[in-house]
Order: sequence, then structure tokens, then C-alpha cells
Amino acid sequence: RRKKKDDNVLEIPSIPNPFPELCCSPFASVLSTSLLPKATSRKKQVIKVYSEDDTSRALEVPRDVTARDVCQLLILKNHYIDDHSWTLFEQLTHAGLGRAIEDHELVMEVQSNWIMEEENKLYFRKNYAKYEFFKNPLGFFPDHMISFPSETSAAISHSGILQMFLSSSTYPEIHGYLYAKEQGKKSWKKLYFILRRSGLYFSTKGTSKEPRHLQFFCEFSNSDMYMSLTGKKISGAPTNYGFCFKPNKSGGTRDLKQLCADDEQSRTCWMTAIRLLKYGMQLYQNYMQPYQGRSGCSPLNLTPMRSISENSLVAMDFSGHRSRIIENPTEALSVAVEEGLAWRRRGCLRLNSHGSPIAMSNMGTSIHRSQSWFHHKISREEAQRLILQHGLVDGVFLVRDSQSNPKTFVLSLSHGLKIKHFQIVPLEDDGKLFYTLDDGHTRFTDLIQLVEFYQLNKGVLPCKLKHYCARIAL
Repeated sequence: RRKKKDDNVLEIPSIPNPFPELCCSPFASVLSTSLLPKATSRKKQVIKVYSEDDTSRALEVPRDVTARDVCQLLILKNHYIDDHSWTLFEQLTHAGLGRAIEDHELVMEVQSNWIMEEENKLYFRKNYAKYEFFKNPLGFFPDHMISFPSETSAAISHSGILQMFLSSSTYPEIHGYLYAKEQGKKSWKKLYFILRRSGLYFSTKGTSKEPRHLQFFCEFSNSDMYMSLTGKKISGAPTNYGFCFKPNKSGGTRDLKQLCADDEQSRTCWMTAIRLLKYGMQLYQNYMQPYQGRSGCSPLNLTPMRSISENSLVAMDFSGHRSRIIENPTEALSVAVEEGLAWRRRGCLRLNSHGSPIAMSNMGTSIHRSQSWFHHKISREEAQRLILQHGLVDGVFLVRDSQSNPKTFVLSLSHGLKIKHFQIVPLEDDGKLFYTLDDGHTRFTDLIQLVEFYQLNKGVLPCKLKHYCARIAL
């Protein structure tokens, strides 16, 4: 009976499929090759990127993605302004080391050198000093640390120094004293080092540069250079200006070649020269890439343009019964100034409506808490670390609460490769609260007005406020 039933089923004529190209058989594919998407050879992988406030974002990127591509992707996703200072930062938490990943480096190759047990992270932040030496090379290479070939004249211009660093035939020599940690020991020894194209050497006899007195220390093709983020804590270095070389395929901190400079200027000179020695013309191409092809077809090279809606914005007057468009540019400017003054007056009245100076101080704090340059109760060391990570360029700053005096604030500012701290003192006069940096000669109703003034005027500061350190969120 079952056999007969099967025969009856087989005898039923098959109905032809009117759309055979939409069917798929497990034995033979009916789909046309033209309908199939083209297979891509770019495999993708998920990476995790952190920001200053420890928020993170997971990104699915190709395996051949560069650090610049990741920065551009995060800029677009978070609607940030691309001022060519965004950087991907590698932090080795266990070793207390960190470095700015070069724009051309492959992110997956960087992660492949990580040890699984260590909690290493990628950070997305600004680094204003990334290519600053191309703008001011004389400030990065002091005369007492650099020497040129004998055939070169003594007077070297800005462009001349860069041409020598990027040239394949000649290379300036960097020399000076550094502390070196002896391999397998906790002790540090002060030695005279010489940086040449063939590598880094130290002299076994004082400051002698004779070949028989020079001993090879490190080469850079198979290693990366890191800056010490913890100062003296982990390595026991004699100063806080440490840096080291880590082989790409190392077993851990025991393979590190650690060095330490006497000051920040010396460390910056050594690290900048080694970057130029290792990457050469590639660094200059990274620096020039944002300025090339702005009219080209690559979206990653385009500078942010104003949108159509922003281009169609007009000045409006809502003071009357009906709104009107302000056609005269001079009138629009005066209205904007009046609105700003009215906002200031309203802020002062809001402050002065409280009877006690403490209440006024609390209200003043609440006004500038929303500003990106203001950091709350952070220590002096943490403020210096934040400025150092953003780059020791003149004008990098932040404002924070003072730990020694709870009623005052501190302006931390970078100038001349040093971080200086200026106390902002609250001053009460005739029932009104002001803030000052110069003992009351220049007074401001709030910290926002103070920062805006010193962004335009140097005043008592060594330089104008230019770049602020911000804790961004991803």
C-alpha cells in the first residue's frame, strides 16, 4: 500500500517554476553569478576604543585599517570637528607605558603584539604636539644636543633641519646624557648617548665618540618607543621623564630597554629624533596628507564643511510682536553684542541674589561646570598627565578646583615644554563676586569670561590660552 501511495505521488506532474533564478537547490546553485555580491577579501574584526572618561565604543573595521582611518571613523560617528590633532593612543596598563600610534600604522598589527593576560587599551584623544616639530623644529632640537656633519654650515634654517632629518644621505647627530636601567637589575646608570642613523649608542669612556668606545644599545626597526606614564612608581627611575623601547615580539617587561632624561626638553628631543629616524618621509606625508587633495574625491581628506542648513542661517529679531530678519550685517553684530552683555548681566544678578559669598561661589561653579575645559576635583599630578597626553604645545590648558584652597581654582597651562599652574582667586567687592589672576587688577564675573579673555589676550600669562584638554565621551 505504501509503495502504491508513493507511486501515485510520483505520477503527479510537476508544476514549472516561473522564477527559476530565485530558487536555490542544495545540490546545484541556480543563482546567476551576476546576482551574487562580489566576495571581498578584506576580513573584518571588532576593536574597542576608549575615551578620556573611560567610555568605550566597539568598531567593526577591516584588518588593514590604519590609525588615521579609525580616528576619521570616530570623528564622523561622534560629529567632532576634524582639526587634524585626533590621535589613537596605545596604553600598556600593566607596564605603565603609552605611545601615540602613528597615522599610517595598522591597528591590527599593534594589537597582535599585545599579551593576552594584560589589559591593554586603545584611547581616542587629541595630541596637539603630534606634528608640531614640522612647524617649529628649532624648538625641539636645542643647540647643545644636536650636531651636524662637518661639511654643513653652522647656521641651519628651519627647513634645513627638516631636510637633513628626512634625507637619506645625511642625518644630524643627537647626543647627551641619559639614565639607562641595567638589564636584569634595579639600578640606573648615567651614560653619554649618541643617536646615529645606524642606531642608538652609548660611550664607555666619558663623552668619547671614538668607534672603539661606542657600544650599541638599540635599533628601532623591530621595536616601538613608549613614554613612561607612571614616572618613578613602577620602574624606580631617577626622574619622571622616562621612555623605553619594547620589541614587537617580546615576552614582557623584562625585554624593555628603559631610559630616563633629566628634563622634558631632553626627552622630547630624543623621542622626536627617533621618530624621524624610524619613519622618515612617512611622517612628513602623514603631516601633509590633511592639506593635500582637499578638492579630491577621498572623503577622509576633506575638511569639515558647513552643511546646507548652516549656510542658510540668518539673524532674527524677536523683540517685537512679529519676528523679522535682520538684513544689515552691522545691526546683526550689534544685536549679538547686546545679547551677550545681557546674558552677562543676568548671570551677575543671579549670582548676587544670594546673600552669602559661599552661595555665590557655588552658583559660579555651576555655570562653568558644563565647559569642556573645566575639570573638577583632580589633583595636580593628574592635571599634568592630561596636559602631557594632549601634547606640550604652548597654550594647552585646563581649569580645575584647587586642592589646597577649596574656594579657589587653578589654571594649568603648558608653555616652553613645561606645565605651569596659576591660582584663580575669588574676590568680593561691594557685595559682588569676581575672579582674578593678577590680584584684582583684571576682574571677571565668572570663569567663562576669564577664559575667553585670556584666549584673546596674554595678560599676565606667558602665552594665550589656545587648546583646552577635554574629557570626551564616545
